[in-house]
Amino acid sequence: MSKTALELLAPARNVQTGIAAIDCGADAVYIAGPDFGARKAAGNSFEDIGELCAYAHRFGAKVFVTFNTIIYDEEIESAHSQMLRAQECGADAFIIRDERICGWEDIVVPLHASTQCAIRDIQRARHFEALGCSRIILERELSLQQVKEISAAVSCEVEFFVHGALCVGYSGECRLSQYLDGRSADRGECIQACRSLYALVDSEGKVLVRNKALLSLKDYNLKNRLEDLAQAGVISFKIEGRLKNPSYVKNITRDYSLALDALCQKDPERWCRASYGTVKGGFEPDSAKTFNRGYTELWIDGRRGRWSSMDAPKSMGEFIGTIRSIRPRPEGKGNYDMEIAIDPANRSVVLHNGDGFAFSTRDGVTGFRGDVCEGLRIFCKTVPDIYKGARLFRNINSNFEKLLETQQCHREISVSLDVRIYKEYMIDIKATTEDGRTVVSSFNADVDTAENRDRAEAMLRDNLNKRSGHLNFRLDNLEIGTPGKSMPLLSASTINSMRRLVADDIGREPFGSGQTVKTPRGGTAPEVSRLHLTTEPESKSLPLLRSKYCIRYELGMCPVHQNAPQSGPLFLINSGRKLELHFDCGKCEMSVTQAQK
Repeated sequence: MSKTALELLAPARNVQTGIAAIDCGADAVYIAGPDFGARKAAGNSFEDIGELCAYAHRFGAKVFVTFNTIIYDEEIESAHSQMLRAQECGADAFIIRDERICGWEDIVVPLHASTQCAIRDIQRARHFEALGCSRIILERELSLQQVKEISAAVSCEVEFFVHGALCVGYSGECRLSQYLDGRSADRGECIQACRSLYALVDSEGKVLVRNKALLSLKDYNLKNRLEDLAQAGVISFKIEGRLKNPSYVKNITRDYSLALDALCQKDPERWCRASYGTVKGGFEPDSAKTFNRGYTELWIDGRRGRWSSMDAPKSMGEFIGTIRSIRPRPEGKGNYDMEIAIDPANRSVVLHNGDGFAFSTRDGVTGFRGDVCEGLRIFCKTVPDIYKGARLFRNINSNFEKLLETQQCHREISVSLDVRIYKEYMIDIKATTEDGRTVVSSFNADVDTAENRDRAEAMLRDNLNKRSGHLNFRLDNLEIGTPGKSMPLLSASTINSMRRLVADDIGREPFGSGQTVKTPRGGTAPEVSRLHLTTEPESKSLPLLRSKYCIRYELGMCPVHQNAPQSGPLFLINSGRKLELHFDCGKCEMSVTQAQK
């Protein structure tokens, strides 16, 4: 049975973040070009894409470039030319939404159907496979059973999100941002309306809930479900976050890379990693210490849970304890206004100068910086609305951030060396990398014979068994075929120079997974696929969003699961804008529409 290569796919806001993700163990990264990526604030030049591709291909890692926004008819040629440029830069695949792309014969790298394509059933999965997509990226609001059924129904690769922020609406079908502010999520300009504060009112205008982020979800975390997903047919495990900072990407990527390593080690005959190299050094990852709104596994088990982060639409971080007392600044404590003491959540809580803290109030979340922390006491400026008994969270761990910055991971490809020394001191060094590249480098050592053969051999071994850039050399075999088994007298600098030349020869040998290959398409795309932005009359006939999330369930008002009495119409109000909620209990779905006046 052949092994299945499992891929950890990390976000790259820019080339530096992409390189950091690869160093931390990502098998692939996804990045936007100048335009047409679903995060408008995360565009990149083709020069940067080329640099990232060159770095990734050292390890057999891949770079996927996003073209997953709605493309207007007048932009189609620009999108086409940008894809050709990205392809020339070494892009390994394109993440797409517009079906017209599938018909372009000069786009020869694989195409991946974006989650924006709203693939959540077998019919839609087969549709994109038939268009020639070599991979489909499934909707997040699916159960494990649904993932398994879709995977079994197609022959293309299946990708699934495993970590990061969750949109409340089905991907590719949310028009809330466009309706409220004129900026479309389908064009990479989402205003994150799901993180805004709303009031919930009934048909009589009675306020049931006030100033809550009623559409805000916790963050996804399926680190403990990777094996379940792999058994269901998923081969690519995707981390959300192309707007996240490098420390977030490094921490989460390292965390999931270690989890995938453990899975592959558990059943090495079945699974392996999709790229090569070993990550050395670095830090101990901890997803609780990085931006999060609390974590959820959403619908993966096909049942409802508490998914909302309505009290904390921003990052709360890790719970560290309860505020025991608040006092004015003690004498001699510098330019601070108050002292806050906490009862820790556990004995392991340690506070650091510069930590960031957060707590909930009736109006949302308040954050503040702990300028000086001594033991379990925090000295800081005045914090509005802080109160005794508040549950305190740490959303910036300054000590952990320093570790992420200073304890860098680096990645190495192992290289075995077979060295043969002939008469006249001709030396052949055969180098074989762990990914299967082999080169033979020859040298003519016009040097004296060593008086101490053992010492000369030891020097050769010591100086060949070293790192050179991202290559980690290991001398496995040394054969000496000279008269009397004499050894050349090679200096350390000469041996180091030979090792660097071997590294250069390896670098010129192409890495198979970095090559552009023609991918056969499974069918032909329609000549025109009108995927333009929906504006007024058409959008009025569609909900602003549909979701597996349900406000009634979160508030204990569900007539199906919680035996609550049937309620009348419910509405959300934000800055005078009124939205109507609809509940399809048969499908266990909620939708949001513009309220009728």
